[in-house]
Amino acid sequence: MAKDTGKIQPVRPEARQMGNWDMLATWIGANANNGTWYIGGVIAAAGMLTASTALIVAGVISYILLAFASYMGHRTGLPAMALTRPSFGVRGSFIPSIINLVQFIGWAAANTFIAAISISVIFKDLLGWPAYGTPGGNRGLIVGILIMSLLHLGSISLGERSVRMIERVGIVLVMLFVIWESVVVFRHVSLSAILAWRPSGHFHMTSGGAIDVLAAFNLAWVTAAADFSRFTKKKQAATTFSFLGANIGLLWFALIGLVATIATAIESGAYNPNDSDPSTIATKLGLGIVALLVIVITSTTANAVNLMAAGSALTNMFHRLKLTPALWLVTLIATCVSFIPLFFSTFLDAFIAFLDMIGMFLGPEIAVFLVDYFFIRKQDYDANEFNRKQGAYWYQAGFNWRAIVSWAFGIAIYFGLKRLPLIANTVGATFVAMALTAILYGILATRNRTQHTI
Repeated sequence: MAKDTGKIQPVRPEARQMGNWDMLATWIGANANNGTWYIGGVIAAAGMLTASTALIVAGVISYILLAFASYMGHRTGLPAMALTRPSFGVRGSFIPSIINLVQFIGWAAANTFIAAISISVIFKDLLGWPAYGTPGGNRGLIVGILIMSLLHLGSISLGERSVRMIERVGIVLVMLFVIWESVVVFRHVSLSAILAWRPSGHFHMTSGGAIDVLAAFNLAWVTAAADFSRFTKKKQAATTFSFLGANIGLLWFALIGLVATIATAIESGAYNPNDSDPSTIATKLGLGIVALLVIVITSTTANAVNLMAAGSALTNMFHRLKLTPALWLVTLIATCVSFIPLFFSTFLDAFIAFLDMIGMFLGPEIAVFLVDYFFIRKQDYDANEFNRKQGAYWYQAGFNWRAIVSWAFGIAIYFGLKRLPLIANTVGATFVAMALTAILYGILATRNRTQHTI
């Protein structure tokens, strides 16, 4: 007789309160933050035209996948990591859950670190403390990390309702800040000069390199989509408005980070991607303390989504753990992780290493669970089987080895493609590895179902 392994209950229809505007604001807010700005500064090494093209291509592809994953949450009412149980197995879903837990804690820590840089600059202006990057500057940064952690604990204390409230307030501040930033940038440097600028050979980034960086950044949200879409009332909110919100936030803030970084490089006569964080750029453009405060607030809006996703992954692994305590726990862990970049030579080194890890693990995982739901199972998941030992999603000892083998194959292919200049320097390794993973899993899973039918 099948036994329950841990109750997972779909969100009831009467509890679904998120509409079109809520989803639009949630995903704009998720991407309209200092991390996205920093990504724009990093891909500036490809030049304006190449970077902006990569931005559009990677954004459209990634957020089409986001819309599909978001539809899964809306259709089933289940959280994102629970939805990996039919593809990876009841126990096998621990693999994507661990990946999600690590990557969203990592994103929360990265955003916290960037925001803490802003706080250290504020302390420099108000108290005369050394700013981060100068002798003695770590004091302001450490205090900034602690301040951000307190803000995050407050922001996630009410769960999904808190996220909605934060995003609605944050999106207005973001809109005002980006307009202000844009006006200041184009007062300093013309658009023609920005388009004509090229980085030095040492920092040059290929189109494939830019696509891989952006894919790693964008795909993180795909694995969190259902955590929010399960609260939606209409399919359109879950799919169309998620797609639009994520792309608007990405293009909006990454472009301003891209343009501002290039403008600063032109003004100063030197480009250094380590100086592409919004605090450094805002200071160089003379935007003042108000701009730095907005950067801090936008970090809080983005991390509300990051921490919610990490907390959801943790509850999939430990079924008796409630969401609110899980959110407190991941926030405290993220606070500790925020100090790790201090042990790297630069924050950029830590950031790029983190992105490589995300692209390598996440792409194949997403390929597997989307193929399973839409092509293998034909959008037919049985929620009653999600919790059962020896049930439909138990496979072998709780693991679907076909999914795990396909996922491991995708990781290996990613490694191989990164070493093929024809792929790595043009279209990047991430999306190619995902496509190959999807094909392999489709073949293995289809053959298995055919054998069982016969």
